[in-house]
Amino acid sequence: MSFLAHPAEDPSSGPIPGAADGRAHLFNDRTAEHYRRSLSDGVGLVASTVARTTRPFTGVTPAELAPEIAGVDLDRPLGDPAAALDELERVYLKDAVYFHHPRYLAHLNCPVVIPALLGEAVLSAVNSSLDTWDQSAGGTLIERRLIDWTAARLGLGEAADGVFTSGGTQSNLHAMLLARDEACKLVEKETAAVGAPLTKPQILPRLRILASQASHFSIAKAAAVLGLGYEAVIAVPCDQDRRMRTAALARELDRCRREGLVVMAVVATAGTTDFGSIDPLPEIADLCERAGVWLHVDAAYGCGLLVSPRRRHLLDGIERADSVTVDYHKSFFQPVSSSAVLVRDRTTLGHATYHADYLNPARSAERLIPNQVDKSLQTTRRFDALKLWLTLRVMGADALGELFDEVVDRAAEAWRLLDADPRYEVVTRPQLSTLVFRYTGGPSAARPDPDRLDPDRLDPGLLDPGLLTPGLLDPGLLDRANLHAREALAASGEAMVAGTVVDGAHHLKFTLLNPETSLHDIAHVLDLLAGHAERYLSSSEAAVPEFPRARAS
Repeated sequence: MSFLAHPAEDPSSGPIPGAADGRAHLFNDRTAEHYRRSLSDGVGLVASTVARTTRPFTGVTPAELAPEIAGVDLDRPLGDPAAALDELERVYLKDAVYFHHPRYLAHLNCPVVIPALLGEAVLSAVNSSLDTWDQSAGGTLIERRLIDWTAARLGLGEAADGVFTSGGTQSNLHAMLLARDEACKLVEKETAAVGAPLTKPQILPRLRILASQASHFSIAKAAAVLGLGYEAVIAVPCDQDRRMRTAALARELDRCRREGLVVMAVVATAGTTDFGSIDPLPEIADLCERAGVWLHVDAAYGCGLLVSPRRRHLLDGIERADSVTVDYHKSFFQPVSSSAVLVRDRTTLGHATYHADYLNPARSAERLIPNQVDKSLQTTRRFDALKLWLTLRVMGADALGELFDEVVDRAAEAWRLLDADPRYEVVTRPQLSTLVFRYTGGPSAARPDPDRLDPDRLDPGLLDPGLLTPGLLDPGLLDRANLHAREALAASGEAMVAGTVVDGAHHLKFTLLNPETSLHDIAHVLDLLAGHAERYLSSSEAAVPEFPRARAS
């Protein structure tokens, strides 16, 4: 008996009579031309939209856009890609936030490079899953090669390894999992040696993580997810430049030891989200080495320095970390997602290993089959490494580094502009490309001219020193003015900036990741913000406490 399909049932001969129309939309050898046309139309729409975009945002509100989305009947397909793209332009592209625009200055969202977009198109079509070799083959080896390349740039040594992740939050969680289990293993061994063995559930309440006050919130979330609780994270004070104080870290390490607490990890940050500050890595590494404590460096933002032709030295000491987080989708100009966690000792990745008989049985490891799921917290996982691979093969690392150096240079220029502007107070001089500042109500007439900035300092004759004293307005009123200025600017769509709270006061924030952003763009945005704040202060709204006073964190 033959099991071959009858000619009328052979899929290659056309659709089976009565079959649903869905088969015509499957990507395969028979629909390759349909795929080519559809993607060409979609790429054309995006390209034309970006080409005519004149501002980063339209200012649309949730109340305005929600009815448009709710009005789409998902049970009545349009049946035509062109019609669907027309609809998409109306409900999404028209009002999207465009990070490529030079006046998008808000969050850690970068413009993306074209080779990475090419990689995105390829990886989504082939749809490899990077959990096992038999689902990805060459993709597995490409990812591993990029991990080796990154580890070499970090200087972690021959025993290093790692895996791509969905982003910095997952990378930090992964690192804290490894640090937790390494600490528990050590305590179990030490207590067993003295005849009083402790189990993991007994050890967990004693574990602590030391991180600076400016560290990313994902460290606290990781502690909660890992069963330690938010209170397991101890905030170490920062200096005036928002860098961890090593003397304070030393005191906390000593206090925990005396109180019988186990410091499972010290988290240093190479590029804090709010300030772009880099903790003193060599000194922190010294303290961790002496205390026998796991050192994790969150370099999600600052990893762009790995390819910087001029600033790599700012990461000196990172090679001594036990684990490192890198986000290529921040300072390597990659589309979301593209991130990784790396470790100095590949054997520690075993804490995340689980052998499932259907997927990655133990015999696969014995046969040295490279299954990435053995290292990962995820199972199904996109081939995001391909974007970075094509970027390096087309552009090269130096070109990426030069782009990142440009935005760091621009931030330094913007700091000089802000520092001389009596309308604003700036919190700290940036190490990377983030600026946190606050409108203070100073005289607008004394705005500095960006064309008169000296490369190293302002022209001393530019401003009357008597104009540099900030306005003495009520702090609560200034809070409301700064909040209003940010919201009004976003509503106008002319530019976008972020906000944060520093020492209990509301501040504004520039995050520069676009080499196309000029100093004139920045000066213009400062004028816009000041204008919105001044109009608010002169309005009747200013007399009403519309926004609550921020509380110190």
